[in-house]
Amino acid sequence: MKLFIKKVHQQRIIMYWTVHLEGGPRRVNHAAVVVMDKIYSFGGYCTGENYHKRRPMDVHILNTASFRWYALPLPKHSDPQWSCVPYQRYGHTAVAYGTKIYVWGGRNDEAACNILFCFDTVTLQWSCPPVSGMIPGARDGHSACIIDHCMYVFGGFEEEIDRFSQDVHALDLRTMKWRYVITQGEPPSYRDFHSATAVGSRMYIFGGRGDLNGPYHSQEEVYCSDIMYLDTINGRWYRPVTTGAIPIGRRSHSAFVYKGYLFIFGGYNGLCDEHFNDLYRFSPEQNEWQTVQTHGRPPSKRRRQSCLVVGDRVFLFGGTSPYPGHHPTALSMDPETQDTRLMDHNDMHVLDFAPSLRTLCMLVVLEHRMDQYWLPDDIKMELHAMTTNNVISRSLNSTG
Repeated sequence: MKLFIKKVHQQRIIMYWTVHLEGGPRRVNHAAVVVMDKIYSFGGYCTGENYHKRRPMDVHILNTASFRWYALPLPKHSDPQWSCVPYQRYGHTAVAYGTKIYVWGGRNDEAACNILFCFDTVTLQWSCPPVSGMIPGARDGHSACIIDHCMYVFGGFEEEIDRFSQDVHALDLRTMKWRYVITQGEPPSYRDFHSATAVGSRMYIFGGRGDLNGPYHSQEEVYCSDIMYLDTINGRWYRPVTTGAIPIGRRSHSAFVYKGYLFIFGGYNGLCDEHFNDLYRFSPEQNEWQTVQTHGRPPSKRRRQSCLVVGDRVFLFGGTSPYPGHHPTALSMDPETQDTRLMDHNDMHVLDFAPSLRTLCMLVVLEHRMDQYWLPDDIKMELHAMTTNNVISRSLNSTG
């Protein structure tokens, strides 16, 4: 044990995959956010489910302390909630503003949607807030983030006009008024399934799927590796000159911010037909990319997963990967590519950016299957939570 601890400090390990559990919601192209210490996941698709028929969107809640999932009961026709619950969908976005979560866009197999839905994390109830202004057209594969009380929406594939978008829309969450954002400079190209990440007053756009024919979908895909940002103060787009290990262009990846750095995980490039499980870090100050070397067991290569930062940890769950994988019976058909070689995930991984000595010691206990008899009860309970697969509960007490 002492030798291991000495080695840890010599190598200055700061990023470690500490937890891998199965049994969570099997979801792809879902939307998830963090409120306090809980993760709320909305919708998404899963093999074998019907996305032609309208049915209420499912909501799963993760207690990030106990690693346990809870599923909210779905409302019935007689429930007043029935009329204001979004229908089950994929390709939508969710943003957190205070204790409320706003879900917008997305589609099922019939149509896309542009109605705004609000989920209250205190009452666990849905509502449809009235909005005004220039409401964006229905779409999926767009991005959304919160900057200065506004939800900024960029890109996506617009249903009614059958084309990719490169427009910016903003919803002021104080007034519930939409506006079309007139920008200066050359915007990112038309695209969907990119990421938009707020860093201060900037909205950083990375990745996504474009087309050689600009706004039109001709199956001639383009994957851009440039990163761009919109300065929401002056309304101008910037394309910084970047250095370092620039990641290959990709779509359906995850992007998140930790201590001022922007991180990119996973995704898919259709030109080389490759999924990824790599991790990159981008410095907005230096405009430099770096590959991040992690320790522990990483997630499998995948796309359309969720990655959420809670404290010094990142929680990754769901997504889809090439077959074969962890669940060979869970084959998936991608709604876009009709690819039957994919499988949906119900697993969860935790990446600890600053593992404590306690956590590192517990990992040694697990790795070497040491006797836990003499350990304190609180450590035993934590080890149990780290190694016990989920069985999704519908008990309110399970959310902690």
